[in-house]
Amino acid sequence: MSLEQLIIKCKKNDRAAQGKLYRMFAKQLYSLCLKYSKNYAEAQDNLQDAFITIFKKIGQYKGKGSFEGWMKRIVINTALQRYRKSSNLDVIKDDNVIEEVVEVDADLVSLDFLLHIVQQLPDKYRLVFSLYVLDQYSHKEIAELLNISVGTSKSNLSRARSILKEKIQEHQFIKKQTP
Repeated sequence: MSLEQLIIKCKKNDRAAQGKLYRMFAKQLYSLCLKYSKNYAEAQDNLQDAFITIFKKIGQYKGKGSFEGWMKRIVINTALQRYRKSSNLDVIKDDNVIEEVVEVDADLVSLDFLLHIVQQLPDKYRLVFSLYVLDQYSHKEIAELLNISVGTSKSNLSRARSILKEKIQEHQFIKKQTP
């Protein structure tokens, strides 16, 4: 069954088609959820909430643009809504933004470790970092999504990079010291 046929069946609330669509995209969308979540459990909650929204709004998808891109936007918006409801994002206004560059030795730093330290970032930094670095949103788009200024988006990104740089360097140092 093609994706188009599957979408048509999902629009008719066909539970088997919804299950198939879920199995087809859950792993990929869960990876996206991890970038915006504090931990695995929260990522799972965001994934489930996003799929509920996807199935409710699938009738709005008109076949223009990528279906996968449409679902990704819902996943990101679902994660952002959770933060808007649960806490007020503390933003820092700082126009003195410095670009952080980190050399990462792939033999010393795993992708799991990188994901773990991104998840440990404070919400305000993790969201901006994920939107900008991992999903290529502009600072203007981030400012609109999070209701912050472009300067705040830039400074939060800078602070996130600084924290990540420190943790990566510390981790690499410890790994080099361990025989």
